[in-house]
Amino acid sequence: MTTAPQIITLTKDSGPADLDGVTHMAIGVSWDKTAGGAGGVFGALRKARGTDLDAVAILMAGSDPVRLAGFDSLDPLQNGAVTHSGDNQTGDGEGDDETITVDFARIPPHVTSIVFVAAAFKKGSDFAKAANVSFKVYDGSGGSTAQVADIWPSLLGSGNAVAVAKAFRAGSYWKLEVINERGTVRQGDQTSLLRFAVGK
Repeated sequence: MTTAPQIITLTKDSGPADLDGVTHMAIGVSWDKTAGGAGGVFGALRKARGTDLDAVAILMAGSDPVRLAGFDSLDPLQNGAVTHSGDNQTGDGEGDDETITVDFARIPPHVTSIVFVAAAFKKGSDFAKAANVSFKVYDGSGGSTAQVADIWPSLLGSGNAVAVAKAFRAGSYWKLEVINERGTVRQGDQTSLLRFAVGK
């Protein structure tokens, strides 16, 4: 009988997690529909419509963002190194709404880190219209995928974006560090989103 891996909750205080031996990793983002505190007909309509959060992975060469996985760029390196599952515009459905998968062996050496961000990026989207936002970390090494960790964003703070975590090179392998910082990006402005990720 195979024992399921223990799922841990990663926080800033956890320090960087060692990914030595991890060849494939995925981060899944999920959220639920909510009325966002509104009652009556307007609340019911808001909950039925849901909201569009976007998970993106920003590939960094030192302090420069050089590629982005998300929106309509699902395989920015065109080699399967970092892939995005596609845009979920409502939060409808079970399980992860958007997933970013990383194959570390295929990442070119000049890419030194990957910053994972979730944002209410499109006009009209809003974190207040999403409930139970959660980030799950999966180990896909060895041909099977298992959830190994959760990252729960704080409900405090303001802004329409959260820098979730960063994978970075540590010699011959990678580490994963929780960032969990809220901030504001200009909706619809990709440059603003990239600048938010710089320095994380």
